[in-house]
This record gives sequence, structure tokens and C-alpha cells, in this order.
Amino acid sequence: MASLKDMRVRIASTKATQKITKAMQMVAASRLRRAQIAAEAARPYADKMSAVISNIAGAAAGSPGAPALLAGTGKDQVHLLLVCTGERGLSGAFNSSIVRLARERAQALMAQGKEVKFFCVGRKGYEQLRRLFDKQIVEHLDLRSVRQLAFVNAEDIAKKVLARFDAGEFDVCTLFYSQFKSVIAQIPTAQQIIPLVVEEKAANAPSTSYEYEPEEDELLSGLLPRNIAVQIFRALLENNASFYGAQMSSMDNATRNAGEMIRKQTQIYNRTRQAQITKELIEIISGAEAV
Repeated sequence: MASLKDMRVRIASTKATQKITKAMQMVAASRLRRAQIAAEAARPYADKMSAVISNIAGAAAGSPGAPALLAGTGKDQVHLLLVCTGERGLSGAFNSSIVRLARERAQALMAQGKEVKFFCVGRKGYEQLRRLFDKQIVEHLDLRSVRQLAFVNAEDIAKKVLARFDAGEFDVCTLFYSQFKSVIAQIPTAQQIIPLVVEEKAANAPSTSYEYEPEEDELLSGLLPRNIAVQIFRALLENNASFYGAQMSSMDNATRNAGEMIRKQTQIYNRTRQAQITKELIEIISGAEAV
């Protein structure tokens, strides 16, 4: 059985841990609001960008001059998985849930005889994927030095992805990230960004005809690369909000668990101390009676 001194040290250590987790919870809560506002502000623009491009792409579909980012390479053999995760841990299942979704997709593709490559954005995803797919990771980007996410960060990633596509290194690119819903709900998401998936209109949707200038193919050649950067930027912002939400929830649970441990440890300490005092009293009384 541990001594009273060891118990006091253990209680003090748990209390110190509780203070740290409480502080981290408060920091995550303060940063979450800004991250959530940024993520929610990016959604309408990203959705509208996809809708506009889908409208233009519908008119250009099947055209011999359609950009490769829309038409694809004509093959479906090599897949690039762009996996965006966090730079830090202590956020529950936030990072591992994204990695799990990407891993399951990779294994399903390889089972079909496809070749899979990884582009990792974020340290945590890279560390987890490296254990199974080290030779298949073609690039890793670390954003730890970035204090505040900006569109230029997404543009840099998009340029690297597009350079590999232009070099013929892959046929399909899928983006993996966590969509923020609430503090307790973050949804791992997979979104194909190359070639663009054009959503079909509902049968009863109103049909509208547009005339474009310049021509659709010329418009798409400029819009499609920008759309990839926009979708990546949205994913980074969603991830940022999801990370702080998951960390806030995780640190809240850790603070509660530390409180419960302190309560139990204090009970054990008090009982042990009481038993020790009782034993000493019995020894004193027994000695006095013997005299």
C-alpha cells in the first residue's frame, strides 16, 4: 500500500493536471468562436463557387476542349488522397477519425487494384499514415508555423496538387477533412476535387439557359484551379473549428475525470490516515495498560 506521502504527491499531481486541462479547455473555447465564424463564413462562398462551376461545366460537358480538371484523364487508376489533419493532439478522436476514413478509402481502392498516393497536410495525420503507407506518401506539408490560416495557405497546397496533376502523377484527387457541426459533433468528410464532380439537376428543377463570354471552356480553365484552392481553404477552416471543438470537449472530459480521481484519491488518503491514527492510538493505549 502506498504511503501517505505518496498519496499526497499523487493528489497534488492530479490537481496540477486538472489545472492544465481546465486552462486548455478555456483557451480552446476562446479560439473556437473565431474559428467557427471563419468556417461558417467560408461555406456560402465555397458552395456558390461549386454551383456556378457545375452550371458552366454542365454546358461544357462532353466538349472536346473541356479542361482536364473537369473531364479527367480518361483513367481511374492512380488516386491521390489529400488528407488534412491537425498539427497537435489532445483533441479526442479528431485526427484519428479523418485518418481512419482515408485509410479505409485507400484499402478499398488497393483491393480494386488501384494505385494510391498520399498528400498529408498536418503533422498528426502524417505520423499516423506513415506507419502503414510510408512509401506511398508523396508529400507532407506542416502548418505549425502558420498563426492564422489564410487563403494563400490553401493556394500553396492547390498549386502543389495541380503541379502533380499536370505532370500526370494521378488521375483522381480526393480531399479528406472534418466538417464542423458543433462542439461535440465533427464529421469526417471525403470530397473529390479532381476531376470535378458535376451535380445533376433534379428532374423538376427549373431549367435556365445562360450565354457565357468568354466561352465555357475558357472560363473553366481559370475557375477550376481557383475552385480547388477554395475547397481546400474551406477544408482547412472546417478542420480548424473542428479541432478546437474536439479539444474543448476532450479537455472538459479530462477535467471532469481528474476531479473524480481527486475525489477518490482523497477518500483513500483520509481512510488510510484514519486507520493509521487509530492504529497508533491502540498501540498507545495498549502500552499504557501494560505499564
